[in-house]
Amino acid sequence: MIEKLAHSLGRNDEEPNIELANMLVKTKNKKGIKEIVDGLNSPTEQIANDCIKVLYEIAEIMPELVSDYAGVFIQLLKSKNNRLVWGSMTALSKIVSLNHNEIFKSLDIIVKAYEKGSVITVDNSISVFAGLVKADKKYGKTVFPIIIRHLEECRPKEVGQHAERAFVCVSKGNAEVFKETLLKRRGALTDAQKKRVDKILKNLLTLASP
Repeated sequence: MIEKLAHSLGRNDEEPNIELANMLVKTKNKKGIKEIVDGLNSPTEQIANDCIKVLYEIAEIMPELVSDYAGVFIQLLKSKNNRLVWGSMTALSKIVSLNHNEIFKSLDIIVKAYEKGSVITVDNSISVFAGLVKADKKYGKTVFPIIIRHLEECRPKEVGQHAERAFVCVSKGNAEVFKETLLKRRGALTDAQKKRVDKILKNLLTLASP
């Protein structure tokens, strides 16, 4: 499978990687997927980068094909290669509902990656946190406060986008604190940003309905 990657073909675009991901999904080729996972350890950085692209594309389409590799993605969050870090966080955000126990056990690693991560890493870490809370209420006590603190402290332009990512885990039990947090930030937002937040606030009303 490595020979089908963009770098192996002398390509600088992602199309070969996307095509490979689609092929592996269509054929449910677990052996081929394992080859791509092994490729993450390639000494050639471009090969490793192509491999993580293929894997998170697979995770987007059919997460169950790569959910068993949660541990691999978690360990890559420690990598010095930023492409592998945000790519792995992206993959985790897609498989969290299928492998939430293992992911929650490594919450400390995920939080560290979130705290020092790039924009894309942070974006997807919010989806991981929300996915954990949604998957099992017992995670809420530990993970939901991380989401709230983030919404309290993130840049104004991120409030709406990240609140949308987090909304999947909002329930009657935590909706009030979520609402209060958004209202506190609303005053400092631009009109466009307020519009995005107001849409979320409106959706919160449905949670309060009997």
